Amino acid sequence: MSQTKSYTAVPNLSELDVLEWAQSILEARFKRSNYLTNPSMVRGYLQAQLATEEREVFAIILLDSQHGVLGFEKLFYGTIDSASVYPREVIKTVLNANAAAVIIAHNHPSGNPEPSRADIALTTRLRDALNTIDVRLLDHLVVGGLEIVSFAERGLI
Repeated sequence: MSQTKSYTAVPNLSELDVLEWAQSILEARFKRSNYLTNPSMVRGYLQAQLATEEREVFAIILLDSQHGVLGFEKLFYGTIDSASVYPREVIKTVLNANAAAVIIAHNHPSGNPEPSRADIALTTRLRDALNTIDVRLLDHLVVGGLEIVSFAERGLI
């Protein structure tokens, strides 16, 4: 039986304080879990990491062959409506971590999580590049505020 921790809120916490607190709790849970067995855990973690960013951020979750979490990195920072992503840098990060699989994600600061044509093209390009080094792209998630779109769920991977 898992034990749930209790927390006591301090008076006069700002919304940002609460979000940062929630982010740190989710991050601790994510790191403790070791394995990704629950898609909602990934969604919650990525939402906490990316939903409040004011510009586009591209991130990656690095996994071993059993989908154990090796790490999480924010790789690229862009503007309010785009981020340049370089497959070469993604590959370097994956190889340095000795990852066997990855989940990529980015945010849409506008709050609209619908993938653009450029998002779909980038996903295809990254999937193909990762395939050449025998690394599986499990999903690409787009975080738009409280909503998240999964490329895998939509059959786009």
